[in-house]
Amino acid sequence: MSSTVVSGKGVEKVVDTAAGKLVILDGIDLEINEGETVAIVGASGSGKTTLLGILAGLDSATGGSVQLAGEELTCLDEEARALVRGEHVGFVFQSFQLLASLTALENVMLPAELRGESLAETQAVALLEKVGLGDRLGHYPRQLSGGEQQRVAIARAFASNPSVLFADEPTGNLDTHTGERIIELLFELNREFGTTLVMVTHDNRLAERCGRIIAIEAGHIQRTETA
Repeated sequence: MSSTVVSGKGVEKVVDTAAGKLVILDGIDLEINEGETVAIVGASGSGKTTLLGILAGLDSATGGSVQLAGEELTCLDEEARALVRGEHVGFVFQSFQLLASLTALENVMLPAELRGESLAETQAVALLEKVGLGDRLGHYPRQLSGGEQQRVAIARAFASNPSVLFADEPTGNLDTHTGERIIELLFELNREFGTTLVMVTHDNRLAERCGRIIAIEAGHIQRTETA
């Protein structure tokens, strides 16, 4: 029986603005089980990216409870949340978020190096070969196309052997053809590593590849669809 790896109960996010309080998320309840693939969809400004950040421990809720890999995030400060992220989480962002001063190999090695793992380089080379960049190890991000940069980012995300991979619009900055190749790669590696995948996307084709779709509207879960 699958166990719950990410959950939120009554999750709220309220921020102060010049015009008063702005409610971004209002009473979100959800559970995501080990090995699931879940797409979070919604219009721009619906709160989906904020929800992803809170579930991943990148941001904090102003109300409710969030659990990630058995840890209660709402009780933790940023430093403690960072430790949980380092141990359990991988990220793929729309903007790639590669370090410009590091080569492809060094970018992928970074998560394992930060954890003090001795096989960081061996593992990074294997992952870059797996994503088709075995001949680009010494290239810097500026020397790579957008699709190649996203493949480096995916390899880096899996280098931490994450329990959960969070992806925020992973094909958002790519053309259709490149985006489709990135989608195939993401799901292929996800199956191989047995990772739980939680993704924000506006791409319906990408969402439909997931086992479950959670639609957000104005800070509320509007509906949930199971494939």
